Amino acid sequence: MPDLNDSRMVRPDSAALAMQVTAGVAALRETPESDGRMMTQALHGEIVDAFDEQNGFVRVQTHRDDYVGWAEAEALSAPVLAATHKVTALRTYCYSAPHLKSAPHFLLSFGARVVAECDEGDWIRCARAGYVHTRHLAPLTQFESDPVRLAERLIGTPYLWGGRESLGLDCSGLVQVAYDSAGVILPRDSDQQFAWAGETIANWQSPGALQRGDLVFWDGHVGLMADDTHLIHANAWHMAVAKEPLAEAIERIARLYDRPIGAKRIDVAGARGWTPDWLKAGIASA
Repeated sequence: MPDLNDSRMVRPDSAALAMQVTAGVAALRETPESDGRMMTQALHGEIVDAFDEQNGFVRVQTHRDDYVGWAEAEALSAPVLAATHKVTALRTYCYSAPHLKSAPHFLLSFGARVVAECDEGDWIRCARAGYVHTRHLAPLTQFESDPVRLAERLIGTPYLWGGRESLGLDCSGLVQVAYDSAGVILPRDSDQQFAWAGETIANWQSPGALQRGDLVFWDGHVGLMADDTHLIHANAWHMAVAKEPLAEAIERIARLYDRPIGAKRIDVAGARGWTPDWLKAGIASA
């Protein structure tokens, strides 16, 4: 069970207003300042509870993973509209008109949620966004069968601390969005994922014990297995999402930091569509 006193998830003690991200993405920062360190990101269409405001920033708590941080007020809108579709392209523009030569409003990343209003040929008009091409959207109920498939598509994406969009990711952001593509909700940070997600693989270091989709953890780092010997992870060595032999990653990271602390396996079919216990506990405490 989660530590509900975790400072990253402690709900502010004031009245809240449900709001929705209507910018392409909203950075959640440690402080209400434009150069405050980014802790995570909320994608377009995601819902947050908004609390107090300072310097043009609003303190929010995400509905997706209970994370608390400061977002720019202009990135949020109320009331909340029920999303109907999600972005399935790595990234796509929403346009001012149903034509590829029209002016783009902003960029949407994989996993962003939109509210479809009507179809106009090959385009869908989306509330508070603009026109998005139909081939870049899918219903919310459509999921990837394999979370690693998205991680493979993201190889080469720049490393970005706090990032969880296709323009930049950190290690746990990659894992979170990969499993989200398969309909599985994971916590935001690697220590939370290690504590609360999946089942422990007791013999993970034995030859052949790991399989595609398994998560390997270090203290402060995580990656997904592409097969029984190769790891995909967003890391500061490559400054990108990279695929490499797990053995090589272990030896390099051990020279700089330490060795892995364990591995977990997630039952995708069993976890798909369910609100996990750690998130239920956070909702109940609100």
